Amino acid sequence: MMANSLRAAALLAFVVLSILVSLLISSVQQFGARTSHFSNATVAAADEEELSLLRGALIHQINERRKEIIPLLLLHEKKSDNNNNDNNEDEDSAPSVGTLLSPQLDVDYNLWDEITHGSREAHLDGMGCDSLVDMQAVEILGSGYTKLVVKVNLAGGQPVALKLVNEQGIDMGKCVEDFKDAPGCRELVSYKLQKEIVLLQRLRHPNVIKLKGHCAGNARGQGGERGRVAVILEQGNPLQMIQLLQSPWEDRFRVCLDLARLLHFLSQSPLGSVALLDFQPRQFVTVAGELKLTDLDDASAEETACRGDADCTLQFPHRNFTLPCSARGVCEGLNEKRNIYNAYRYFFTYLLPHQAPPGLTHLVDHIMNSTGELKADINQTLEAFEHILLLYKSGLHLDNLPPSIIRDYNVIRGMGTSGNAEYRCWPSYSQQGCVLSVSSAREAAYICNSHSQCSSFTLTGHTTWTGRLLASFRSSFSHLVPDGTSEVYVKKTKAPEASPV
Repeated sequence: MMANSLRAAALLAFVVLSILVSLLISSVQQFGARTSHFSNATVAAADEEELSLLRGALIHQINERRKEIIPLLLLHEKKSDNNNNDNNEDEDSAPSVGTLLSPQLDVDYNLWDEITHGSREAHLDGMGCDSLVDMQAVEILGSGYTKLVVKVNLAGGQPVALKLVNEQGIDMGKCVEDFKDAPGCRELVSYKLQKEIVLLQRLRHPNVIKLKGHCAGNARGQGGERGRVAVILEQGNPLQMIQLLQSPWEDRFRVCLDLARLLHFLSQSPLGSVALLDFQPRQFVTVAGELKLTDLDDASAEETACRGDADCTLQFPHRNFTLPCSARGVCEGLNEKRNIYNAYRYFFTYLLPHQAPPGLTHLVDHIMNSTGELKADINQTLEAFEHILLLYKSGLHLDNLPPSIIRDYNVIRGMGTSGNAEYRCWPSYSQQGCVLSVSSAREAAYICNSHSQCSSFTLTGHTTWTGRLLASFRSSFSHLVPDGTSEVYVKKTKAPEASPV
């Protein structure tokens, strides 16, 4: 075990050094010259008694951070006979989170040991310290008071996101300034990363970023790497709200739907009802178009104690809400309602109503009203979103379209077009022309009829995330070409002859 810990410490030190060297210029530009805190702290004159007092105060802070993590390690589960609460137990015997519930509360000591002393590999795609050797740092994805997020390519070329303690961050700098102990401060600051590892283990969901693994130095200090932690995550793209506002409604709806699904899961997670205390778009990324929560260190499953309803007030910049105090002395649904209203004010307000399909606007308005006034719980909110998805995918919201509308077009199957005269529409899936999603050829014909420039459209065989077809609309084209996946619909008065093959 000692050899493994020392090896992990050495590998992690190598990883951190590689990142700092390869990103030195951008790191200095982005984070500034806060290293003076470290040098000043190192050379600061302090007598032995003062350092002892400071060390005691730092240990107290570390213990307080540890207390925040302990409740997250509690498991309501039935363990196997060969598993107990011994810290020295073999790591391979750690219980899985999905076993049967039990009235007996158990602590997952194995998970905690693996987080603080080495690599968690067995259940996380096998990624640990060894996976980071020969990796290449690409760019800094983000930084904050506590953490640095770096995009790296592993030795095999796979891109991942690496979260590390921000050695030049405000939290680290202030700690060293106060306590004169850089390794101890790194251990203190790294507790946010350790908490996040536990939360990512407990809160597994398609809309939570996937934990690939982690690498930890030796928390006991051997090798001089106490507190070094690197969290290995799947690579995502930062959520760009400005870009989303210019996207088709279908893509904006997807973000809101994913968020509703996530909040539904958090309301009844294995940890109980979880509140996202730092609820901002910057806490999310997209992976292949799917929204994922990527920052969990400010998530809390703690329930607010109360003596009366007055103790259960949710305060926002422009609105306050008072919730009931339950018979067991906690604010009923406070975490869930906090999440819903934050979703409304940061996401739904900007992404959902604009250019919603006319047949769905009344349903969208209902969601906006119920979430903005906190009239619905997350179960009702998610049900409303899923209902809209069902109607939109199937085209049932277009019940006023006459079936005869498609009779105004000739259809040529197995053909595409060439020599197109494109026109632009907004929002479009193509910047060079007018490409929209449709549930059927009938809906595409309805859209073509509503565009004065449109004389034909093509169903390409490509689909969006909902399964809706992509249709390309144009004002004219010169000739037809073979294309086994496409169908061309031309207004009957303008149908051309197929060119010889």
